Amino acid sequence: METRSGGSGSASGGGGGGRMRLRKTESAEMRWVVSGGAYEEDEIESSDGGGGTPAAASGSRGGCSDSDDNYEEAEMLRQRLVRTGPRADSLDVEAQDVAGMNRHQEITVGRSIVLAVQTLGVVFGDVGTSPLYAFDVMFNKYPITSKEDVLGALSLVIYTLILIPLLKYTLIALWGNDDGEGGTFALYSLICRNARVSLLPNQLRSDTRISSFQLQVPSVELERSLKIKERLETSSMLKKLLLMLVLFGTSMVIADGVVTPAMSVMSAVNGLKVGISSVNEGEVVMITVAVLIVLFTLQRFGSSKVALAVGPALFIWFCCLAGIGIYNMKTYGSAVLQAFNPMYIYYYFERNPTQAWMSLGGCLLCATGSEAMFADLCYFSVKSVQLTFVFLVLPCLLLGYLGQAAFLMENLTENQQVFFLSIPNQAFWPVVFIAILAAIIASRTMTTAIFSTIKQATALGCFPRLKIIHTSRSFMGQIYIPMMNWFLLVSCLAFVTMFGSINEIGNAYGIAELGVMMMTTVLVTIIMLLIWQINIIVVLCFLTLSLGLELIFFSSVLGSVADGSWVLLVFAAVLYLIMYIWNYGTKLNGFQFLLYLRMKDFSFVGYGYKDIRKEDYISFQQLLIESLEKFMRREAQERSLESDQYDGTDSEEEVASASSRALVGPNGSINSLGVPPAEAAGTTEHPTIGSSMSFDGSLDEAIDGRGSLDDELSFIHKAKESGVVYLLGHGDIRARKESFFVKKLVINYFYAFLRRNCRRGIAALSIPPSRMMQVAMQYMV
Repeated sequence: METRSGGSGSASGGGGGGRMRLRKTESAEMRWVVSGGAYEEDEIESSDGGGGTPAAASGSRGGCSDSDDNYEEAEMLRQRLVRTGPRADSLDVEAQDVAGMNRHQEITVGRSIVLAVQTLGVVFGDVGTSPLYAFDVMFNKYPITSKEDVLGALSLVIYTLILIPLLKYTLIALWGNDDGEGGTFALYSLICRNARVSLLPNQLRSDTRISSFQLQVPSVELERSLKIKERLETSSMLKKLLLMLVLFGTSMVIADGVVTPAMSVMSAVNGLKVGISSVNEGEVVMITVAVLIVLFTLQRFGSSKVALAVGPALFIWFCCLAGIGIYNMKTYGSAVLQAFNPMYIYYYFERNPTQAWMSLGGCLLCATGSEAMFADLCYFSVKSVQLTFVFLVLPCLLLGYLGQAAFLMENLTENQQVFFLSIPNQAFWPVVFIAILAAIIASRTMTTAIFSTIKQATALGCFPRLKIIHTSRSFMGQIYIPMMNWFLLVSCLAFVTMFGSINEIGNAYGIAELGVMMMTTVLVTIIMLLIWQINIIVVLCFLTLSLGLELIFFSSVLGSVADGSWVLLVFAAVLYLIMYIWNYGTKLNGFQFLLYLRMKDFSFVGYGYKDIRKEDYISFQQLLIESLEKFMRREAQERSLESDQYDGTDSEEEVASASSRALVGPNGSINSLGVPPAEAAGTTEHPTIGSSMSFDGSLDEAIDGRGSLDDELSFIHKAKESGVVYLLGHGDIRARKESFFVKKLVINYFYAFLRRNCRRGIAALSIPPSRMMQVAMQYMV
């Protein structure tokens, strides 16, 4: 952050312009304490690398008036002072810029168990409930004609689970996180931090002094990375295309969050039709609506509290999947294990190419929740997610699908409600209850992923500002967005009442999932080439396998657009337009405001999506006052040195004598050896420099010759006591009269409507209204 003051500022008594820099360095403040631990001296600021000794003396420990005695006492005290580590500023800790301040807590054995339970409750609910509906959607349009069809469909499910959730997301995409944050915007932010491809005006002038240079051995991969970086940075078309892909992926994530609760809850409630024959489809819809209302109402209690409560329930659910699968294989035979042979996929397409191609849309549903698993990464660590999926979630899912396939091979006509029909009679109702609970948990999984994505998009200027509530003191990523929560509820209820069947909802579900998956594949490929710099053959294998497989699935789900899936595409298109218009208007407004600041030698503070914007304004006031004092003392010191250099009346002996009786602190203060610095005075009634410092001879005269430093400091403190008023600019943009009609429509109406109805930026500053004044600025663009 760089703050500048000019004009007739308080830093210069003669009206000259002054400049103050507040530059963050890793060791900007050190602590000097007395060795031996007898007592602790006052804290003194010191610049790291200066190698100087601290200038601090306590008047209470030596009251001699003789300068030689004072000097000896100061020397003895200086030898007893030792230097400790730097103080970590709270804002730096919140932004995670301080070494040693990890984003996650230290992981112990007990904490690992708690994390594992919470991971089940937050991350894996969506993918864990896919056995409720995957086979139902696969065999919805075409009946099963032979056991080989079951083996072929099962083989498709097995290798879809291995290739997408396991290989692509768990083993590859999770490592593409942006310091623990996952999702499409995290991938975009990671790319922007390694190449200047961001279209948002959030780059600071000081960013040019920041380097992430690492010594690398020249290689083909490094050369390719540099060429890609140059191409991305110099091509405005590629920058726009990259941002458009990210916005499209985000809109599909939100659309996915609408379909997921509807699909999961309705498929679970459908189990009531198996146990109670009198329950019809309309009653299932009504029960689903009631469950969804309860679900979104409980969302405000936060991820940690809810996840710790429902985590054990989801653990029981996975155990039920595994147990039922083992029971069915023991009852109906273990011939389904042949499906691990991928040749059955080929046989499946060879016998019934149209049926196999149409069933791909339902097969994809077994991988639903993969993107949610990646987006929910901000709640937990990478290793906890990986270990839980590999050693618990995936084995239980495979056993569950194997058991359903074993049941189908002996009951070819029972191709709907396969999961509930395969449950043993003795355990039916307990499993139905656990299934409904697991579906509720699955719905929360996608909702929390959307909260994380919206937070990232809002901070990067790609989504209208909304109120964000942090629900955990331990994890910064655990949040709740009330407006988005109720918006998802209304949209989800509309989808349930409109479709009323899991088969139609399943088609829309596949489109939303594939849209996000393809965007993730493209972004991870760029990261592989630009940042990871791995072998091109590995990159091509990943791109060909992932994108090729997703395009095949996409061709299948597009065939069902006319059945009602077009509604979801329209919904996603509306969200995309909202984000694009907001980004377009914010970019224009930001550039105009940035131009205004530069015309005045001001600069601004930039935030990333992981930075905390809610800051303590009282601490900011104190920091500002202290910084002004330091600046004024430094300026007084410089003027005194200039006066000593060009004043011919003072002899060298007088200057040397004055210098020997004064110590210049690292913060710019000039202290007498017999008097403590201003920070140690301990007085708040008269916080002026005259009450804690004394100047001798030419130094005092030099300061008085350019304006009284005492008067300036006194004026600053009196002004602070009278109150601080924050002058905030409120920028607005309007399209010029000669602009095109579309631009006028977008800027003057759509963007203006979003600005009027979103959360104001000043709400995050927590400044009392009585101390705030807004100045409206309108820009014609």
